[in-house]
Amino acid sequence: MKHYLQLILCLSICILLISGCTMEDDDEVNVNANQGGIITAQQFADGIHMVLAVDRTIYSKLIINRLVVKEKVIKASEHWKEDKALVLPAQMLRAGSELVMDKGANFSYSLLSSWPLNPQNRPRTELEKKGLKFIEDNPGENYYGEEVLGGVKYFSAIYPDAAVVEACVSCHNEHKDTPKTNFKIGEVMGGIIIRIPLS
Repeated sequence: MKHYLQLILCLSICILLISGCTMEDDDEVNVNANQGGIITAQQFADGIHMVLAVDRTIYSKLIINRLVVKEKVIKASEHWKEDKALVLPAQMLRAGSELVMDKGANFSYSLLSSWPLNPQNRPRTELEKKGLKFIEDNPGENYYGEEVLGGVKYFSAIYPDAAVVEACVSCHNEHKDTPKTNFKIGEVMGGIIIRIPLS
């Protein structure tokens, strides 16, 4: 619960910083017009990703791996309500994404994978497919591009999402719906996509 509150606090700070952002003609985000501070859409996305990646790592290591794998005091489950279990890291990310959107953020993020346990997390657009392939083939690198969806132009960034603890790989490798059973710690299991509207 403490980590969940920390996640909400971090995301709330991001939302407060972002709430007044506007896009300029050259695809830059004007974060603080009064002081003239301008960052690019890529820098903006990189900052959001940094917060998400750190929170995912902390939740996976300090909550899931510690309590589920090492100390075995509680389990984590995709059916966490019925099982009275911890929320899985992917579900935590989705819940945060939905809450950010409910708060009116001018960006979105989600988890994608070429081997999703949940079909909702499969790539759909050409940019998503190309970006996932790129981060899988180029460990440690990000993929950036632009796409038009529903008549809106977006800057889209895809970041590698790697297995950071044993709980990640065992959950995916042993899941009844898994399309891949040989994930290893440190391996890219999917990607986080962040979209920022440019028009």
